[in-house]
Parts: sequence; structure tokens; C-alpha cells
Amino acid sequence: MSFIKPSRRDILKLAALAPGFALPGMARAELGAPSGQNPGYFRFTLGDVRLTILSDGYFRVPADGLGVNTAPEDVQAFLTRYFLPTDLGYSHTNHLLIETADAVVLVDVGSGNRFFDTVGRLASNIEAAGIDPGSITHVVITHAHPDHIWGIRDDFDEAIFPDATYIMGAAEHGYWMQDDLVNQVPPEDQQFVLGAVNSINCDGVDWTLAQDGHEVTAGVRLIDTPGHTPGHMSVVLESGGKQLIALGDSMTHAFMSFRQPGWYNGTDADGDTTVATRKRLLDMAAADRMAVLGYHFPFPGVGHVLRDGDQFSFVPALWQF
Repeated sequence: MSFIKPSRRDILKLAALAPGFALPGMARAELGAPSGQNPGYFRFTLGDVRLTILSDGYFRVPADGLGVNTAPEDVQAFLTRYFLPTDLGYSHTNHLLIETADAVVLVDVGSGNRFFDTVGRLASNIEAAGIDPGSITHVVITHAHPDHIWGIRDDFDEAIFPDATYIMGAAEHGYWMQDDLVNQVPPEDQQFVLGAVNSINCDGVDWTLAQDGHEVTAGVRLIDTPGHTPGHMSVVLESGGKQLIALGDSMTHAFMSFRQPGWYNGTDADGDTTVATRKRLLDMAAADRMAVLGYHFPFPGVGHVLRDGDQFSFVPALWQF
């Protein structure tokens, strides 16, 4: 099985055709876009730590990449039940910025200007939130897919946060950097490999390669959550007796990943491992009443996990003004 679907060719074709997908059925399934710009950041606290969710924008991918190990009609029925489009999904991109007494940690760096034209908003939202980019001490990369790492470098191929410590899982780094990987994948996937390698080799980045349990700073650690990619990692934050997991792409759908945890997507490198990891995380978050952040969940993507027998539900966190 190809390690990532849809292919780059499919994605580029989709981006070109996107205006043609503005069908009446989709309009009925979603709220209309605003006439202006909604805020692209959201602040809250966890214990003694200040947190900010920063958006890199959004993108759409074909819904037929969801639940590829089950009947397509079941996926369609699920999406319809949850008031979601059955042709194109809408993926938010929610980055976590963690401000502790000793460090400022950014989780993932987005797409930059190298992916869809509806993403690449991270830098402008950092500015809008009043955050000094030079204050960022650590950058954690959950995995090396385009929307998580391609924004690591500027137009001069230099690191956008040159003074930060960059951290990635050793297994993730090892997978993408193995000899001649680009010629071991299907042609339609080669651009993803080249993009990952170019990003990892960015000028000014000296990687810290992490193992399970790696401590980024006090109260912030990484855990192995493989499946979506071979070395995917998630971020666990603990402060004041409270916990939050930044899931990355270990769970990508705020409804399907919870209600149908046994379904996996075409973008998951190893479906069985993805499911096993997801069930472990759901069990842990529900049992310990941990908050979760989904990178592709509806902005700001923060909530809790409610167990319902063998299924789960995502409960959005209560906003406080």
C-alpha cells in the first residue's frame, strides 16, 4: 500500500478544480464563509501554562479517502448524519504554542507557501496574536507530512525560527531520510518524499531526535503515536494537575475518529497501527480526563474524550472570555 494518499497529482488537480466544488449540497451542509476574516488564534490556560492555538489556514481533500477499510456507503451515511459534506472534507490546521516559565514551544510549522493556497497563515497569525517569533525556544515536529513541516523554511531556504531547538522523533527522521526512499515509493508520492527531505535538511536546523518520553521542557514530553506515519509523535502537556495531548494526526477527524475508531484513512501509512494507537489514546484520555487537541479538528480543536461503550465522542471545551 502506498504510504500516503491522495497523491500529489490528485491534490494539485483538486486545488485547481476547487471552485467547481461549490455545490448547493455542500452549502447546505456548512455554515457560509464570513465576509471578512475570523480570528486565527485562540488563547487559554492549563494549570500554570499559557496556551495559544494558531491556525495555518485550511484545505479540502476528497471525502472518499476517509474510512477506506469500510464500505463507502457507510462512510457517506456517517458524514450525512453529522451534517458534513460527502464529497470534500474541510481540514483546519491547529498549531499549539506552549508558554511555560522557561520555554516557548511551537508544535509543527505548517505548510508555508508550498502546499495549498488556503494554508500558510501561521506566521501572520503569530503576528496577529502579538507573539514575538524570536521568543520561540523549541519547535516540535509531530511528523513530516506537507502541512506539518513544509513551512519550516522561508523563500531563501533558511529556517523561519533560526534560534529555536528543533525536535523530531528519531523513527520519523529515520524513515524519511533512509537511502534512496524517493525511488522506493510510487511516482505520485515522490514529491512528498522530496518535500520531507528538503524540509529536514533545512539550513539552520540542527535536529534533536527524540525517543518515547522525551522531555522538551518541564511538563512537556513526547510520546510515540505511530501509524499515520511510521514515527509519528504526539505532545503531552502537564501543569497544575491537568493534562492535554496535542494529537497531531494520530486522530484527524473530530467525529469519525471517535465514533468509528476502527476506521482508518488513505493518508494513514499503516492502518492497523493507526487504529491501535488511536484506541490507546482514546482509552487514556477518557480514563484520565485529559484534554485533547486535534490538528485537523474544527478550530480551535480543543476538547475532551467521552467514552460510550466501545465508542467515544469528542466534547468541545467550554470557551471562557
